[in-house]
Amino acid sequence: MAMTCKELVELVTDYLEGKLLDVEVIRFEQHLSSCEGCTNYLKQMRRTVRAVGYARQDVLAPQQWQDLLKLFRDWKND
Repeated sequence: MAMTCKELVELVTDYLEGKLLDVEVIRFEQHLSSCEGCTNYLKQMRRTVRAVGYARQDVLAPQQWQDLLKLFRDWKND
């Protein structure tokens, strides 16, 4: 069964962390091969992970840290 865009979005973190079963990886990558929107979404998520990986609380101004947390919470609740 083909994966939907919604399913891909729900699984993207597990995909990036290598936590998907082989059958899920196949479905995930098959969807990417025919969906430009999800391919772009995956690229954006990879960039976000790299950028946020460098963002430590001790190097950000308190307001920057709060803004980052708010953005993540708002995104997660959508």
